[in-house]
Amino acid sequence: MKLYDYAASANCYKVRLLLAQLSAEYERVPVDIFGGDTLTEEFAAINPGRTTPVLEDPPGTFLQESNAILLHLGRGTPFLPDDPQVYRWLFYEQADVVPTMGGLRFRLITGRLAPDDAESLRRRAASYEVLELLDAHLAAREFFVGGRYSVADIGIYGYVHVAGEAGLDLQPYPALRAWLERVQSQPGYVNDLEPYPPNSRVGASRSIYD
Repeated sequence: MKLYDYAASANCYKVRLLLAQLSAEYERVPVDIFGGDTLTEEFAAINPGRTTPVLEDPPGTFLQESNAILLHLGRGTPFLPDDPQVYRWLFYEQADVVPTMGGLRFRLITGRLAPDDAESLRRRAASYEVLELLDAHLAAREFFVGGRYSVADIGIYGYVHVAGEAGLDLQPYPALRAWLERVQSQPGYVNDLEPYPPNSRVGASRSIYD
């Protein structure tokens, strides 16, 4: 099993977190998404969308999209309960969490937006709406689905735990902050998410984001 991976991507980190908690053996294949690695025809054969992560399992079979990979790896394990709410939260994460706080974090850190730009303000306001919804859901629950830790938590955790890097204040969300601590106390937990490197900054990178 191979994971085509970028160390600073929260989408990739989510998959690495589940793999660590599954104690799964795999080969990590670094892909420099800002150094032009995804712009090659060789990578397009692996993922025409030119994004990471990509899981190769079995050899020659490629699965794209982080949450699809979480669902694939979670099959037959306690991380994927038989509850359709898992799908709800994974879709919500990609549709609402990533474009708001995830997109804001990426654009601020790499210089694609300034904090006071209109687009930054829009994403920040939308991020707080998402955080309020997540906090309200967790107010009477320990985890997002079925009373236990699952891929739904992993999916949402990937971006929420670094929301502070987008300048977002989590202090008003006590249920969410308590949930972050519960996730971090889970067996096998790792946090190997690396900072964005210099070549990710606008004007220095060669990627699909330029």
